[in-house]
Amino acid sequence: MATWNPISKTEILEKIKFFESNGAPVLISLWNKYKVPVVKWQEKEYGSKGNGFWVVATTNSFVVWYNDIEEGFNISEYKTTGEIDEYSCEQDDLAISLNKLSHLISN
Repeated sequence: MATWNPISKTEILEKIKFFESNGAPVLISLWNKYKVPVVKWQEKEYGSKGNGFWVVATTNSFVVWYNDIEEGFNISEYKTTGEIDEYSCEQDDLAISLNKLSHLISN
């Protein structure tokens, strides 16, 4: 069994750069509105092993973050900056997560 290692900041920035070069204009617009400098936030259930998960975008109540255990972007609610409220294990690319976010914030 291979040893798991958390994704590096360089690797997450490469994923973002790929999206920024290839994403649909409507999603790029949404991205530009909610993106944040990548930073690790804590998640109590599975986040301690990798010292948290990389957060890439936030709204008033949602956070877009990369789950490097499952290798995909996720959306969770949050109440306190720096803390992901709920673990999720989607294996979405950033475009899919942003599309999901657009539906969540439009309701």
